[in-house]
Amino acid sequence: MVNLPVIDMVRTGQNIGRLRKQAGLSVKDLQDIFGFATPQAIYKWQQGAALPTIDNLVVLAAVLQVRMDDILVTDAAAQIRISA
Repeated sequence: MVNLPVIDMVRTGQNIGRLRKQAGLSVKDLQDIFGFATPQAIYKWQQGAALPTIDNLVVLAAVLQVRMDDILVTDAAAQIRISA
């Protein structure tokens, strides 16, 4: 067993919501920025049901004026079994 960081999807989602509000942006604002037809993807991110793709994460960090590391919440204590 090796300790590797694992993304905490729920806490990352809560973080996205908090950072969005801090930036003074609505879900609709983000929907428009990303060109999404519906706001569902952003709600899924905020609920921790899904994570932004890497390219969307880059844009999200730029829009929120934070580093990508500031968006993602990791759990370093989670253990992952690595098979060679």
